[in-house]
Amino acid sequence: MNTGDVMDVQLAEERMFVLNDKFTMDHAEGRAATKRVDAFGTMAKVAGFLSKPKENEFELVYRERRLQPFWRVTCDAVFAYERQREHVLRLAPEVREITLFGESRLAVSQQVLLPVMESCREEVQRDVTFDAITGQTAPELAARLLYETEVVDDSRLAAIAGEGTVIVPPQASASVVVRQVLTTLMNKIEADRVIEENVAFTSVDLYYRPVYAFRYRRQNKEAVVELDGLTGDVQTGGATFETYLGKVLDTRFLLDAGAEAADLLIPGVNLARLVVGKGIEMRKRRP
Repeated sequence: MNTGDVMDVQLAEERMFVLNDKFTMDHAEGRAATKRVDAFGTMAKVAGFLSKPKENEFELVYRERRLQPFWRVTCDAVFAYERQREHVLRLAPEVREITLFGESRLAVSQQVLLPVMESCREEVQRDVTFDAITGQTAPELAARLLYETEVVDDSRLAAIAGEGTVIVPPQASASVVVRQVLTTLMNKIEADRVIEENVAFTSVDLYYRPVYAFRYRRQNKEAVVELDGLTGDVQTGGATFETYLGKVLDTRFLLDAGAEAADLLIPGVNLARLVVGKGIEMRKRRP
């Protein structure tokens, strides 16, 4: 595939948001306590049916409120290109020859092959959420975008951490998730000559969602119960992040998407030149 001379990629300014919590620590602890028995496994649950556990059997040894990160990447792309194809024109059994645009063509096996040049234009949109720890797509997190948010910077995150909230740093950078989206766009094109390639990343945003975690001890065993600070969903078998306590994201981590995108190597695509710019006006997008 000939991609022409220039691919234009525009990147929005990276931003950070904190999703507004729906619970207090005490409220979350009360909801989590209802799942303490379940957290210790099937045998403990069965035993709980036979004899109700006493309150003093469970010791709350640790609790935390943490902000867990995920990315939202949105983009609009336009691809204009040409490709040569052969279209099959099927004919009635009695047809031996056709004339098209003054040119005669013989029928073979009741058909004629017509070589054509297809001029194509595609307009593509992407709206993808990623787990910022694993870097994997996480479509289930898109529902969290319906909740109210607060725009934050590094100083605001530092203040939140100073109040005792765990700030979990992302392991996947902006450039990693941008590259994944860009690769999916490029791999879908079937072209002999690309005339226009414009990709505008309108959002490269890092969201922090609130999660509560409670670690209980019972008979020298420990188990964790988590509560989603937005939906109120409670689950067992979670984890705590005491080791991250007081850590704050270095905002320079967000600002590498443009620098790394300039050196993108996309498998199977020969890019003659990639132009990357911060050409998208920063604005707050609401789903």
